[in-house]
Amino acid sequence: MAWPLPEKGVLGIFGRQPVAGKAKTRLAAAIGPDLAAEVHESMLLDLLELWDSERILARGGRRVVGYAPPEAGPWFQARVPSSFVLQPQVEGDLGQRMQAFFAGEFQNGAEQVVLVGADCPALDPVHVISAFIWLKVRDVVIGPSTDGGYYLLGCRKLPPIFEGIDWNTNDVLAQTIDRLSHTSLELAMLPPCYEVDTPGDLRTLSGHLRALRRAGLNPGLPRTESAVERAVPRH
Repeated sequence: MAWPLPEKGVLGIFGRQPVAGKAKTRLAAAIGPDLAAEVHESMLLDLLELWDSERILARGGRRVVGYAPPEAGPWFQARVPSSFVLQPQVEGDLGQRMQAFFAGEFQNGAEQVVLVGADCPALDPVHVISAFIWLKVRDVVIGPSTDGGYYLLGCRKLPPIFEGIDWNTNDVLAQTIDRLSHTSLELAMLPPCYEVDTPGDLRTLSGHLRALRRAGLNPGLPRTESAVERAVPRH
């Protein structure tokens, strides 16, 4: 049975237009810019299809794709399911963009806001649902990523954790927890998950997808599976 998104709950997904030469540059150095952009696009579109499906979330609440760059609106408009609201991310670093997103949703009356990125294709939907459940009793919920950052952030009030963070480093999670330690906000933690940014991450994803298939499970990531199959040759 599909889980109902809270009436005043918001599921946000941050996505960047996959332009060859600008998307997944660390992957591009190993597999080429075109295939790296295809992997990026495949993960994004598979994620949107998953959260558009009523198999996971029943209709209700609000689903938002925060896209970048701002001029990429037509690209996203042609690909994002109609169940999502499209809005451009503001200019600035990741912290500034996330802070603006959360602040805007709370100003619009949201009571629970959960934001995920598009770089974690192995994310278990249960973790996202758990985030909303945790926000009934905790102020902040974080899903840590194995690279030292986080793949999910949920809040029921705007936390002071977006400034003074060294984004795109392995210190993001630790610094975020340091910011929270100076507040009275109650924190919940989800299980860790890996993101796909480097050639090593891509090999991890390839092995994970193959293992799921070998175990008789459908990963539910058809575009990603196809792109990764071409990017990571079998031995």
